[in-house]
Amino acid sequence: MDFSIKACEWTKGTTNGFLTGKSDCIVLGVFESQTLNGAALEIDTATKGLITRIVKAGDMQGKSGTTLFLPEVSGIGASRVLLVGLGKQDGFGQKAYGDAVRAAWRAILGTKIAQVTFTLSQLPVQERGGEWAVKAAILALRAETYQFTQMKGKPEPVKRNLKRIVFSVDAADEKLAKAAAKEGAALANGMDLARDLGNLPGNVCTPTYLADTAKKLGKEWNLKTEILGVKQLEALKMGSMLSVTRGSAQPPQFIVMQYQGAGAKTAPIVLVGKGITFDSGGISLKPGEGMDEMKYDMCGAASVFGTLRAVAELGLKLNVVGIVPACENMPSSTATKPGDIVTSMSGQTIEILNTDAEGRLVLCDALTYAERFKPAAVVDVATLTGACVIALGHHMSGLFSKDDALAGELLDAAREAADPAWRMPLDEEYQEQLKSNFADVANIGGRPGGSVTAACFLSRFTSAYPWAHLDIAGTAWKSGAAKGSTGRPVPLLTQFLIDRAAQ
Repeated sequence: MDFSIKACEWTKGTTNGFLTGKSDCIVLGVFESQTLNGAALEIDTATKGLITRIVKAGDMQGKSGTTLFLPEVSGIGASRVLLVGLGKQDGFGQKAYGDAVRAAWRAILGTKIAQVTFTLSQLPVQERGGEWAVKAAILALRAETYQFTQMKGKPEPVKRNLKRIVFSVDAADEKLAKAAAKEGAALANGMDLARDLGNLPGNVCTPTYLADTAKKLGKEWNLKTEILGVKQLEALKMGSMLSVTRGSAQPPQFIVMQYQGAGAKTAPIVLVGKGITFDSGGISLKPGEGMDEMKYDMCGAASVFGTLRAVAELGLKLNVVGIVPACENMPSSTATKPGDIVTSMSGQTIEILNTDAEGRLVLCDALTYAERFKPAAVVDVATLTGACVIALGHHMSGLFSKDDALAGELLDAAREAADPAWRMPLDEEYQEQLKSNFADVANIGGRPGGSVTAACFLSRFTSAYPWAHLDIAGTAWKSGAAKGSTGRPVPLLTQFLIDRAAQ
């Protein structure tokens, strides 16, 4: 799809060709119980009061999410008009805008419309500018058009009639809106990669598949890519990660991808993504119901892949390292057993009380490995705990960090990207739950505060740099009829890196 930006001051009569410009459809917003304004008023005038008559007749009342096509409209260049209900104008915020945008795209995608003039990007969204509105509209469109069909025997052909969208923005927003359109497209591409990797089944998306994907990404986007195998992990004394993979026939792959957009001496941001391509729980076997969704246990890794792709496409002026410890967690006669004690790369010994708490075992060695890059900051991303889902549901990712500045940056990025996160505690008192009679630390701390003690475990391996942990167990995928990977938190991570590059 082609996205373009055009400045237009509807209220000043400088419509810049929008009234006469040829397109298949122009999209207009109508507030509930409000007089027409902006683009809707101008189009109403050009069509000799058509929209006013439609509103007075009750065919479009402006209720949020409602739509109405007006075919064969005379007096303007567009052959059709799509009216979109916006709800109440008072308090019109980003959620209401998102609802309106999604309703518009769904209506358009059900037609043969190929070229659209989109004026909703000029709506007065609370605390947001035109550039944000453009980016949000692009992401909403790409989410609506995303399909995962590659595993079907006879996939239906993807029909995408929509080819070109022209966004109307205020003249003052034009420059920023053009940059936002570029960001939106790159971010959508990264999210699609993350969705695809997450949605692939575990028999296809193995650790080796992820390694091959990293190599391909490296060639396409000039990333320095290195893959470490079993012998190299043994040489590095990554006993914690290797303990997870013992029960699987699939060999582990420790993936390192480096993007260099700044000078060689500039300290990188390191992103670490949990890459458990299937999690059976190991000897501590999970219940059978819903176990198929454990193919999503590598969504932290997928988000690192997606973020690096977006960063490379944008050409951000900073250095980023992506680390993905990838393996399966399976039960077998060679699998690690509850009660086993292993030695991590850091030298700390770990008593494994539950083999289903495996994500932290691969992450801790990856976090120790990250020290060699002398990073400016490290952010790990993982579908780590069901406890985080209980605490925050499926709306917010859990954010853990002892570094207030880093946590603040990530929360700011989450708000800007509309990819929300909530800061959770990481107090020393919780470390007591991880005490072991036989090793330096236990890998679980019991049911109370399970997401917190998991983060506390990881914190023991991060003293060398500023660090934050994102628990995305509740946000990385959806269940039920809408089952599928969400691509989160690629928006949060990418925005964080955009902000860092701008510093």
